[in-house]
Amino acid sequence: MKTLPVRQPPTRSRETLRLRAAALVITFLIFLFPAASGRAATPLPSWNDTPRRQAIISFVAAVTDPRSPDYVAPEKRVAVFDNDGTMWSEKPLYFQMFFVFSRIRELAPRHPEWRQQQPFKAVLENDRKALRQCGLEGLKQLLAASRAGASDAEFAASVRRWAARARHPRWHRPFTQLAFQPMLELLSYLKNNGFTCFIVSGGGVDFMRVLLPEIYRLPPWRIIGSYPEAVYRDGKVIRLPKIAFFDNGPQKPVAIAQKIGIRPLLACGNSDGDLEMLQYTAAGQGKRLAIYIHHTDAVREYAYDRKSRIGHLCRGLDCAAKNNWLVVDMKQDWRVVYPAEKPADK
Repeated sequence: MKTLPVRQPPTRSRETLRLRAAALVITFLIFLFPAASGRAATPLPSWNDTPRRQAIISFVAAVTDPRSPDYVAPEKRVAVFDNDGTMWSEKPLYFQMFFVFSRIRELAPRHPEWRQQQPFKAVLENDRKALRQCGLEGLKQLLAASRAGASDAEFAASVRRWAARARHPRWHRPFTQLAFQPMLELLSYLKNNGFTCFIVSGGGVDFMRVLLPEIYRLPPWRIIGSYPEAVYRDGKVIRLPKIAFFDNGPQKPVAIAQKIGIRPLLACGNSDGDLEMLQYTAAGQGKRLAIYIHHTDAVREYAYDRKSRIGHLCRGLDCAAKNNWLVVDMKQDWRVVYPAEKPADK
């Protein structure tokens, strides 16, 4: 009896096996990547899913969708933000004032007359009561004196030296690490949707332009603030000990009109010093968004409004309620406050 040969299955080449394995990997990645990219694209991840977050997202969608009746061309999408108390903390004192006090003590040996002159005497003696009595005009004097006579490079170096060693008295972290994570996300979200964002603050523009560009990923020219009188000498711009423009209250719309030239679609502040900026923004034609950051979290940050000397918010709260502006409740709306903070359980 003749034995028939056993039929062997065709041998698969290594190349065929590699192709099939690659196809399986590609199929897996097709299902994996949409989910991963969806998570990455989630807007404002450090915000709780509250009506305030939804209002911001809805506003951005309305003004950036070409099919929307509220669509605004990218060249007209301007957003403005106060800095102190809006983008980073401002308690127990405006961060720049910590630098100013340090700078005044550093310069004191060159100015023996300060030992007898207010507000310098109060700073050198750490007399808080006397300093409060000097009021806003005293603070302006200190701001101007901290900058006077220094070139841009010299002043920038002094700010960087201070920022490298200074720590917040409560949180014991560098001041530059106390920007609000939800606000950093809002800034990025707007930029990614074609907005041109500006800082419009009462703080000294020379101080802010040293520290803020790296924190907020903004060029220096998009940072607007108070500035001293100055003169040009031998290739340098030298600041004088006198404030030329104090960028607060009704001066903020003036600064926006003169230095930006476009009425903002969105404005965000935290105090009565920002009220006119929000009013100016809301008064424009078309869809607008005015936002107040309300400090309500005494545990993770601070809680204050109507009775606070710093970040006083009284007229602004009343105006927000009357005009249906967005009031962001820090305690309710933010999952975290500062970067690298563990999210609160909800």
